[in-house]
Amino acid sequence: MKKILTLFILGLLLICQPALALDLKTAKAQGLVGETATGYLAPVKATPAVQQLVNAINAKRKQHYQQIAKRNKTALTAVEQLAGKKAIQKTPAGQFIKVGGAWKKK
Repeated sequence: MKKILTLFILGLLLICQPALALDLKTAKAQGLVGETATGYLAPVKATPAVQQLVNAINAKRKQHYQQIAKRNKTALTAVEQLAGKKAIQKTPAGQFIKVGGAWKKK
């Protein structure tokens, strides 16, 4: 009986694991990540899960920024800086932004 219960619990954990994965909204609300002037996220409190999330989102952002830069025939850095400025402006109060190399709660 214990083996069946253990297998059942393990099965539930495997099924529920994606639901337990860290998402951007949760990470920002918990103060784990923040926006930077470079247009990319950075970990405020680095853990493997936080770093994995940051890497995945930043890769998608970079791809998007490259498409915009190519379409508008402009430098990638210009797109990144504009995106960073907008992201910082849109960051709600209570979440982190990186200003002058230091984390600040907006």
